Amino acid sequence: MLTVIIVNYNAGNLLAACLETVLLSPVAGQVIVIDNGSTDDSLVKVRQQFSPDQRLLLLENRRNLGFSRANNIALEHVLPESRYVLFLNPDCLLTEAVIDRLLDFMENNQDVGMAGCLVTNPDGSEQRGCRRLIPNPRNTLGALFSRWRLSSTFNFNLSETPLPVEPVEVEAISGSFMFARQEAIETIGGFDEGYFLHCEDLDLCKRMSLSGRKIFFIPEVQVVHYQGTCSQARPLRISWYKHCGMGRFYHKFYRRRYGLPLYLLVSAAIWIHFALGVPKNMLSGRFQTVDICQKSS
Repeated sequence: MLTVIIVNYNAGNLLAACLETVLLSPVAGQVIVIDNGSTDDSLVKVRQQFSPDQRLLLLENRRNLGFSRANNIALEHVLPESRYVLFLNPDCLLTEAVIDRLLDFMENNQDVGMAGCLVTNPDGSEQRGCRRLIPNPRNTLGALFSRWRLSSTFNFNLSETPLPVEPVEVEAISGSFMFARQEAIETIGGFDEGYFLHCEDLDLCKRMSLSGRKIFFIPEVQVVHYQGTCSQARPLRISWYKHCGMGRFYHKFYRRRYGLPLYLLVSAAIWIHFALGVPKNMLSGRFQTVDICQKSS
């Protein structure tokens, strides 16, 4: 059986649209929507439209606990008979065959811990981050220098490379759609709650690989992702979370391996990148940091 976990935060009409595509699949034996203190009417619409469906479980947090914490709370409610968990963003719409194809692939490849599919923008183009490399200090500096035009072009995202015609092993997949083996998620301990928003998916992929499980990309089925629906109102804060997340990721996996000088260089580059990417008109508005960066030790 499959459990689908959806973390909602002000997804509006897209949450109900997402659930409609999920509940069409009989394979989805349990669907958990966990809300992070939404202030819109997204849950009201879900109750009106889907309350008769016994597969649906609604969990409500009084405030925004972050993406990682919300997923871990939902994992505590997964039914024992669920062998697989799909972590799905509320602004994703599934095609009819995607769940069946991923389930079939996982059943026939027991060494795979997690799989993703083709994630597209609404215009049909492949979305950045759909299949990608895991960042490390050396390739991160290469990516930053190329962005600052100090070296040749480098990109973690593989969306600009030809789309494979069959399933292929990758280092990381999009956090908007992660089809995982429940036993593998339990083995690595779920999500790292030190990430509030962003980079927790890279962390999960990294730990999945370190545990000996493979990660695969399945190109022949797709989901449409209306990226940024839940975070478009606060772009500066989202950028802050992203950079805090990257700082935590490097501190966690590379500080000892690559040595302090390179770690400090990468950390400085991350925050220079943040500072250069902040428009001046955004700095004039109110902006409060949260304790996410205090958890990066």
